[in-house]
Amino acid sequence: MRRLLVLVSLLALAPALPAAAAEDDTLDQLLERSSQSAYTAEQTISCSTPDGPRDAVVRIAQDGDQLRFGSTADEGVEVLAGAGGWSVSSGEGVISSAAVESAGAAAATVYEVQRVGPIVFLDRAAMRYQLHRDGVQRAEIIFDLETGALVSSTTFDADGTAYCQRRFVSFDPGSPEFTEELLPPADVQPIDTGLGLPETVAGFQRLDQYRDANGLRFTYFSDGFFSFAVFEARAEVAVPGGVAAAVGDAIYHRASGPGQVTYVWETGSGVMALVGDMPYDLQEAVLSELPPPSDPGLFRRMWRTLFG
Repeated sequence: MRRLLVLVSLLALAPALPAAAAEDDTLDQLLERSSQSAYTAEQTISCSTPDGPRDAVVRIAQDGDQLRFGSTADEGVEVLAGAGGWSVSSGEGVISSAAVESAGAAAATVYEVQRVGPIVFLDRAAMRYQLHRDGVQRAEIIFDLETGALVSSTTFDADGTAYCQRRFVSFDPGSPEFTEELLPPADVQPIDTGLGLPETVAGFQRLDQYRDANGLRFTYFSDGFFSFAVFEARAEVAVPGGVAAAVGDAIYHRASGPGQVTYVWETGSGVMALVGDMPYDLQEAVLSELPPPSDPGLFRRMWRTLFG
């Protein structure tokens, strides 16, 4: 029987920043402090992608390293996230789960943080910052001063075009009441042996590598703000709603979502997939430094079809 791997796209939740942060703090220091925020909120996500606009509304509850968020359009599905793992569940049980405890060093940020000044957001005092990478503005972020929660984030392509905006439309500070604990993660363990990917890709640093019980391998990269994961599998990879997309001279299968993009392609040794949150020009730069699409050959294609 043919094995079919379905990638589940998770809406990424950006971290928060306490009001006490100094103006000359680096981005990694600001994001480290952000993990202490506690609140419940409703957030809109609006992205302009090569495949058209992508929008969503999500509910968020955070208390330190415990998160719970889900779509307001689907009452039956929730994402539970906490220290060391995440899981996607519905009324029928767990759909997917994984342990993602880091075994490596944090990414060395390449961003310059510039404080713009105070602003009023949702009738509350807030502070606005800009993030620059290689002299190009990549994000404008706004934080609630009392709680440190990130209430708005706009990311940009290299030409200054807005890529995605995440914006709170309701905000209730204070510790939420969680009715469920994070479900036990699946057996996904960090590994030390190399998976054949470089240590840096287009300015993104390789952080951790994992392998699950079924042999799926994946590697996480970050530049200190944006991030992506590269999956390597022998089975066919399904990406619902995807389209054929040309990047440079190569053709990929791409699915754009609110705040996240997925690319899938075949190589001579298997199937690769990339899931990330970076703007389109950084997507192109990353793909240009990863193994390119190639025809695996008739025998390998038959083998995968029959055995996965």
